[in-house]
Amino acid sequence: MSTTLAQVIATDPSNENGYRTFRLGKFELSRDEYFVTVRWPAKGQMRSHQMSAEAFLRACMRDVAWNFFYGWVNFDHVVGTRNLYGQVDMYAGSFNGVMKEAGVDYTERFDSAHIMATFKALLRDWVNEGFDPFAAPVETGSAFGTKQGENIEAIERSRIQTQRMPGLPGDSPLRDDMPVNRAFADVSQDEPEIVAEPGFEGQLHAFSLFKYLSRSDVTWNPSVTAVCKASLACPTTEEYILPVFHGNDRVEWFIQLSDEIVWDVADKNTGSPRARVTMKAGDVAAMPADIRHQGYSRKRSMLYVWENVTPDLPRRYESGELSPYPVDF
Repeated sequence: MSTTLAQVIATDPSNENGYRTFRLGKFELSRDEYFVTVRWPAKGQMRSHQMSAEAFLRACMRDVAWNFFYGWVNFDHVVGTRNLYGQVDMYAGSFNGVMKEAGVDYTERFDSAHIMATFKALLRDWVNEGFDPFAAPVETGSAFGTKQGENIEAIERSRIQTQRMPGLPGDSPLRDDMPVNRAFADVSQDEPEIVAEPGFEGQLHAFSLFKYLSRSDVTWNPSVTAVCKASLACPTTEEYILPVFHGNDRVEWFIQLSDEIVWDVADKNTGSPRARVTMKAGDVAAMPADIRHQGYSRKRSMLYVWENVTPDLPRRYESGELSPYPVDF
């Protein structure tokens, strides 16, 4: 058993519903047929918060698959994680203005490997057979009910980490063996024709991004499709609701490639509403470094996300060295 797995603390399965209860530092996480309950200490008492089991599992799945992503992954308005790159904060109420003012918030810091091992063990135990926390609701089974088998294949799915560009020798494949999603039946499956000048054969590459995205089997999970130094192209397909409120620690650029997404934008620290943004095909938006956002897509759509992974960006934004906005009008 690895050290990180040995650090996972869980009870035996419940006689009532079959699920284990997990302990992460001073946090206790349990689930029943419908809800996940998170407990933590504050002001001399144990506080608790409940959220839908389906919503919790979808959010936790993103944390695991994204390796805690950039900045904050708010499971809802109370609980979530903050990536410190090597360490991760888990919090309850710390970025909720009312709970923070009342002093009932709590944050605990963990090594990334420790909290990752606990979240993976939790998903292996709490995700039932037939439910895929990455799938759109109409494309998967139910997250609810007592313990019923497991779905290891779905929760072990890895986020695609392209080194340069899909389709290049030795790089990620072009998804030719995956079916076209029902929402993208009208998307051309033709690949571009490449004609290189003599002497430049094998030095030019191209692929159809629309075809590639039309064959994505997950929602709200960016795939790296082009890498140029610190510039990452991370397009994705979106349907229903982004399961988390993502809190930025850098500016994030969005280009709506098809259909429509509505974004709720709020203050990163308090959750107070700031804006509602409706993006239609062709629209471009920059999400500032000091906000959190959650998206809604009635029909499966394609979104191009551009990420800047220049080292030290979070510190430079947090210190005020960089403006949270890419441009001031």
